[in-house]
Amino acid sequence: MTIKPEEPKQPGKLIICSTPIGNLKDISLRVIEALGQVDAVLAEDTRVTCKLLNHLKINPPLERCDENVIRSRLDSLVERILDGENLAYVSDAGTPSVSDPGAVLVSAVRDKGLTVEVLPGASAVLTALVASGFTAPGFYFGGFLPRKAEKQAKLFEQLASLPAVLVFFESPHRVMATLKAIELAYPNRRVCLARELTKLYEEVLIDTAHG
Repeated sequence: MTIKPEEPKQPGKLIICSTPIGNLKDISLRVIEALGQVDAVLAEDTRVTCKLLNHLKINPPLERCDENVIRSRLDSLVERILDGENLAYVSDAGTPSVSDPGAVLVSAVRDKGLTVEVLPGASAVLTALVASGFTAPGFYFGGFLPRKAEKQAKLFEQLASLPAVLVFFESPHRVMATLKAIELAYPNRRVCLARELTKLYEEVLIDTAHG
């Protein structure tokens, strides 16, 4: 009797799943399908993701993978994908790896020559940019602004000559101070404040910067 050698195990993949930024109807069919089929979902905040999964009526294994633990878990996660697991990564809202720790996981998986599949979806950055109506040859997204006034001022100085719409995230508690800093750096510049995007009480305010 001839015994056939075992076929080598095929590696799995990392699936980056974009989730709604507010309105749960904005999730894509591809993301719903992926979340229902993967071996585990890696979540920035399991409590937030659990609410989404309950809404979708799917119950995959859910694992914490926020900025405090993701670097310590990289080797084991890559090993699991090498062993054939398909893992999904989701942030609290929007497209992962944009101003969240998912980028280091994508890089680690890519470094091993493994597959990373990105399922596009909602983006607070693009939603706010389009809602503003601002036009320029391009746009610059800077993530969260520095908290210290000196670093903010230096950043604004560096970007002053950039022919682009500047897009940043900012905490509601620091908005007024940031508007004052923008007013000092860019007198008479138009500013758009966008909050609660896609939700019932969405607000998009446009005016000249003043603190």
